[in-house]
Amino acid sequence: MYSCNSLGDGSRISRAVCLCHQPEMLAATRRIGTELTRRGFVAGMAASLAMLGLPARSFAQVAPPPARPIWFSNFRLFDSRAGRLRDGLCLLVDGNLIKAVTSGNPTPPDGAQQIDCGGRVLMPGLIDAHWHTFFAGLPIQSLLAGDVGYIHLAAAAESERTLMRGFTTVRDLGGPVFAFKQAVDEGLVVGPRIYPCGAMITASGGHGDLRSLSDLPRQPGNPNNFVERSGAAAIVDSPDEIRLRAREQLMQGASQLKVVGGGGVSSPRSPLDLTTLSEAEVRSAVDVANDWNTYVAVHAYAPKTVQRAVNAGVRCIEHAHLMDEPTAALMADKGVWLSIQPFLSEEDTGRLAGPSWVAALQVFGGTDNAYQLARKHKLKTAFGSDMLFNRDLAARQGVMLNHLSRWYSNAEILTMATATNADLMAMSGPRNPYPGKLGVLETGALADLLLVDGNPLDDLSLLAKPESSLLIVMKDGKIHKNTLKT
Repeated sequence: MYSCNSLGDGSRISRAVCLCHQPEMLAATRRIGTELTRRGFVAGMAASLAMLGLPARSFAQVAPPPARPIWFSNFRLFDSRAGRLRDGLCLLVDGNLIKAVTSGNPTPPDGAQQIDCGGRVLMPGLIDAHWHTFFAGLPIQSLLAGDVGYIHLAAAAESERTLMRGFTTVRDLGGPVFAFKQAVDEGLVVGPRIYPCGAMITASGGHGDLRSLSDLPRQPGNPNNFVERSGAAAIVDSPDEIRLRAREQLMQGASQLKVVGGGGVSSPRSPLDLTTLSEAEVRSAVDVANDWNTYVAVHAYAPKTVQRAVNAGVRCIEHAHLMDEPTAALMADKGVWLSIQPFLSEEDTGRLAGPSWVAALQVFGGTDNAYQLARKHKLKTAFGSDMLFNRDLAARQGVMLNHLSRWYSNAEILTMATATNADLMAMSGPRNPYPGKLGVLETGALADLLLVDGNPLDDLSLLAKPESSLLIVMKDGKIHKNTLKT
């Protein structure tokens, strides 16, 4: 690797004076050459530099100067715990934290960037508790047959649009998102914070098993199909297989696990009434999650499927649109979260056909009853949108939030999409990739906030028009959008 045999003009260099032939550099060259893989190269370079006594920091990029503190004044703050507005406050962001929320008219710190909000509403960034970073904006045909580079670029574009819609945090409920999350966290891609599940863990024939029939029969322990190789799903058919796949997701950085307990809408070979995992199988995933001090979220629509998951120790149910009174009572008794989406019509799912359309009609028909039961039994309820396979649908995150006005006040909805959803994110405990307070604007919280041109407590539809209504979008202390006229 490190060698030079000539000066470029054909003359030879004496080995006595050439650094390439010194014993130390020859040893470095041999070491790096034998470890020339992505990780081996990095490790070999570091070890070789240390052997030569060269400081590794000499190869590091020069750190940018620290960002100026940002001082917000003249705003109405939405208190997401109390569900009301507070006036007469100033807010200081320093780094990625809210350093102070003070009353009165204090003097801004020296050198701070000052933003006069003009009496508008300042609120926490929104949180979507059921999102699919890779599956939201592309048709399923492109996902199954498209080039992986194109898929990642499309996901990056959708990720930025998601943030510009005011969603500063998402819980990704299934998909090969680990490397993408790293890119977002490192600032290589613009997008919301991601709480990843990794591959959704599903039984053969269950929701998420999108294999071609030509991939059958399946050989246990041999994921020889594209769906599993891509990291979109992990197909399991025993408690032992579930333990293996659950541990693999957590090893890669999952903050919680996604287990598919029954049928779904977007998988035409798995009707909603199916219960596809045994209680012992679900419990094996719960045991692994408990060992890792996090939790399992189970995809389930039918009462039997939901009850089986709750009895296995699951702490969060996704969907449950077909649940009945005994199911809601059981969830309330066990303190289980409900993460549900307000699907009302074809406008929320796009045009479907065949078994998927039959399943969608069942979901539309059950949505109102599910929310009524959630309110009656005081279930801990999270908001998620679960937009899939369509860029235009993905843009409706704010519209989906507005659907909740059928059952909740605007203040309750805003609280659900901020502080309440943040409580669900925090359930990942030590697996939380963003330890700190989310969903609130208070001292010590992570600096995720929105400036709304209007009052969303009076007009929630403002959040369905983010391109005009959101004047400032800040995530992790960095302003990603600022159209405020000064």
